[in-house]
Amino acid sequence: MKFIKKTDVVIILIVIIFCLIGFFIYKSHFADKPAVAEIYYKSNLVEVIDLTNPKERTFSIPQNNNVIFQVYSDGSICFLESDCPDKICILSGRLDTIGQTAACLPNEIILKITPKENRKSDDIDIVAG
Repeated sequence: MKFIKKTDVVIILIVIIFCLIGFFIYKSHFADKPAVAEIYYKSNLVEVIDLTNPKERTFSIPQNNNVIFQVYSDGSICFLESDCPDKICILSGRLDTIGQTAACLPNEIILKITPKENRKSDDIDIVAG
């Protein structure tokens, strides 16, 4: 008894090819644009950090000093420390590409990478995966 048929392999290959095409289109159109990091606290924008020529620094927002961010000289940013119980925000790692998002839900803080120039209606809102 066969568990996989030739048509199953063809369908899987087609899905993989479409995923790779989508990935390369995304990288070519959005990954190299100048970006800023937006930090939201309770859905209100509280800080914008330019990631095009950043200076390496550690900081927190005035609304919550228990959450600490790290900006790196390569243009990435991350949650460095947090007092939340699960630390998922810290495990999200460095963000550097437009559309990437990380959140510390217990502290109600969202970190989002957006285009530096004016946003358009066809811009990427979020990247999953």
